[in-house]
Amino acid sequence: MKTLKINKLILLLIGLVAFNSCVEDDDFSIPNTSVVEPVLTGGTIEISSVAGDLAQQQSADDGIFTPQPLDYSNDDSIYTFPTDGDDVFVQGYVISSDEGGNYFEEIILQNTPENPTHGIRVLVDVNPLFVRYDVGRKVYVKLNGLSVAISNGVLTLGPIDGERIGKIPASLENDFIFRSAEVATIVPLPLAIADFTEEQTNLMIELTNIQFNRDEADILSYASEPGDQFDAERTLESCASGANAIFATSTFADFKGLTLPSGSGSMVAVLQRTFFGDDYYVVVNSPEDINFNNVERCDPFDINDFNIVYQEDFNDGFDGWTVENTSGTREWDARDFGGEFYARGSAFQSGSILQMTSWLISPSFDFDAQSGEQLVLEIADAFSNGEPLKAYYSNDYTSGDPSAATWVEIGTEEILALPDNTGFFNNEYDQTGLIDLSGVTGSAKIAFVYDSNNATVSTTIDLSDVKILTPL
Repeated sequence: MKTLKINKLILLLIGLVAFNSCVEDDDFSIPNTSVVEPVLTGGTIEISSVAGDLAQQQSADDGIFTPQPLDYSNDDSIYTFPTDGDDVFVQGYVISSDEGGNYFEEIILQNTPENPTHGIRVLVDVNPLFVRYDVGRKVYVKLNGLSVAISNGVLTLGPIDGERIGKIPASLENDFIFRSAEVATIVPLPLAIADFTEEQTNLMIELTNIQFNRDEADILSYASEPGDQFDAERTLESCASGANAIFATSTFADFKGLTLPSGSGSMVAVLQRTFFGDDYYVVVNSPEDINFNNVERCDPFDINDFNIVYQEDFNDGFDGWTVENTSGTREWDARDFGGEFYARGSAFQSGSILQMTSWLISPSFDFDAQSGEQLVLEIADAFSNGEPLKAYYSNDYTSGDPSAATWVEIGTEEILALPDNTGFFNNEYDQTGLIDLSGVTGSAKIAFVYDSNNATVSTTIDLSDVKILTPL
């Protein structure tokens, strides 16, 4: 028995020696995952240049041979980069991540880590991608043989596949995409929902003072409701302007079953367009990009919770009100369209913008007769990237030139510059949030000022209703 044990021990020792003799010591070291800066075989260009090449192709397809801006609604034109000649690379910084499953076989690049101006979507038939293309990673994409077009409303790069942009094959990934050793900190671009533009798609943005719609927050999941297919859509609301935006989540995201947060706060996301390119939506890389730490919400107030102590609907025109101009001859105009009465301010004139500063001034109101006054308006506006409506009150204005009196501005630009709509064509008006007048004392007049002197677009503003409220 003792001899058998000794033989087993000898065999075990021989086995260990043989195993160790077959393995080098450094085979057990941590793999070297550092990225070496690539040596490119050609020059680099910016994403703006890629967009410019497509814009030129669009113009040529339309028979226009003068420089034109990129048309994001044109998804027919495709520009293919030549395969002959020197290699050309477009450079950018990764802002998307498929780690959470909310992106699939695509990389979103923007031109700079901070204050970006251009972004592009690169289609790649590889999943996952985040292990090599982490957020902030600078990459170079070889353009030779690839094509660029507007796809789903955004600038998109990949090989041509029939009449659309396809995906770079997995076998050719390393022939077209090169990682830089640089990993930058991405600083999101501050942006308001009301200010979304096509040029800002494919950029990482930061939205502040927002929330999910009260019928969805703390009720619906991100993307696991019975009717959710592919990309589930939820509604984001701006507490400042009341503007809405679509929040999209893939039904393949690993956080799809989580419930939407109930509070308000900020969000870091990528601005995209819907599948048909007809509306904006925002996409997060993960729910950690949503910081709704404020438990208070900004849901629209219920007017039934207030007394209406003053109301003007302009059914009798400007009876009791006065109109004074400090520049120009165009002024506020009392109108009636389809039984809807309103005051219109507009500097529109075909081919130009009229210069006008016109004051619409209310009768005097006694602010000492009650407390907690709030002002709320109903407005329809269009072409509102001109100057927004401004509102003031004065305790010492009597008549004549308003510039001779002291005026205090009320409200904020976010409240008064409502999202574009065509309300004056269909009698649909937006209601502002509450504008605090509780600090006003004595007898005062309120003025609404339309000023086009610094405008680039001739905003048209229709003011349908003016109410002063007090709490019940």
